[in-house]
Amino acid sequence: MNIVLTKSTMPIVKYVAGILGYLMEGIYVILDKIGIPNIGLSIILFTLIIYLLMMPLQVKQQKFSKMNSVMAPELNKIREKYKNKKDQASMEKMNAETQAVYQKYGVSMSGSCAQLLIQMPILFALYQVIYKIPGYISSVRDIFSGLVTQITNVPGYTDIIKNFVTENKISTLQLTYENDMITNNSIIDFLYKLSPSQWDSLAQVDAFKGMSDTIASTSATMARVNNFAGMNISDNPLALITSSFGNGSWLLLIAAVLIPILAWLTQMLNYKLMPQPQAGEGDTAAATMKSMNTMMPLMSAVFCLTLPVGIGIYWIAGAVIRTAQQFFINKHLDSVDMDEMVKRNMEAAAKKNEKKKEISAQQVAANANRKTKSISSVAKNVNTREDVSAGKYEPKPGSLAAKANMVRSYDEKHRRK
Repeated sequence: MNIVLTKSTMPIVKYVAGILGYLMEGIYVILDKIGIPNIGLSIILFTLIIYLLMMPLQVKQQKFSKMNSVMAPELNKIREKYKNKKDQASMEKMNAETQAVYQKYGVSMSGSCAQLLIQMPILFALYQVIYKIPGYISSVRDIFSGLVTQITNVPGYTDIIKNFVTENKISTLQLTYENDMITNNSIIDFLYKLSPSQWDSLAQVDAFKGMSDTIASTSATMARVNNFAGMNISDNPLALITSSFGNGSWLLLIAAVLIPILAWLTQMLNYKLMPQPQAGEGDTAAATMKSMNTMMPLMSAVFCLTLPVGIGIYWIAGAVIRTAQQFFINKHLDSVDMDEMVKRNMEAAAKKNEKKKEISAQQVAANANRKTKSISSVAKNVNTREDVSAGKYEPKPGSLAAKANMVRSYDEKHRRK
């Protein structure tokens, strides 16, 4: 069975996801060996480890934000100075003055872009691994192997699955085909996304009634592996809330309602602890950031209603971990002497500039040396040809060969010294 298709295919992200997938599988295997094979708990531990590994990047990013708050008054004055000037000369002066402020404090205008560029593929890959669990955890994928074999032996199984997906509105599934037949990996993805009620519906399909025992055992195994706080993490909170009203499962109702609420609350708390940009008059970027900090937690709550519980667990766990990290980072930054930080930044920037100058000087010297050798080689070749034909050669004054001879004579004279 080709297992690649159930994994992420996003450029760059797929390679990062492949590495993170080994970590996720290792966590699940360890939990399995100690008797608690649980995907929900694996997601929490997985998220914790990844965010701890990324903490040094977050510290650097927060230091830049702290420094940016110190520079903000000066940067706001520059913006105010050129607020109504849109001509090219004024824009160039504004950029030059802005650059001077950054140089004064020893930081780059790109700031934390490098840290963000590193973190973004990791965060995307983190989501992909959690969303495509069977592609990265082989023992979870193996749970479906027996059922997949029986399904593919049923004539017309492709149309049966397509109709089932349509009737049950499984919109987050993307089926893949080979020779007009749904691939084994797509069947696994399909089965993994089934909620408990959908497993029951699958067992009622006429063509699959002969494999009802296998469906029941596979469903029971996945219910145990996917159970978290009484919820099946492949189900979504909205469906759980609806079913809870029907059967009176009030504890399940409370757990389902808590998923979007905690997603909103934890992310709001995380944003509150993060350093906020100081918005000057006309600073639309800072105002936009503040609006996003209000809207994003609300959007997370809305999304969590219809996405699988497992994604909600990831968002909540991630927000809780980031909040704890941010608390300690803020404590650390509050104790940092900003004058000392500026001094260190300026020293580091000065060393970097000196290194660039040294490299540039070395490149100039190397280029000059290459040109000298090239001219000497020309002179040597010309003299060799003339000496062979006439025994002695006197180049024409001012010619390339004459200049080359002068350089060669100069080099020989200094080598004798």
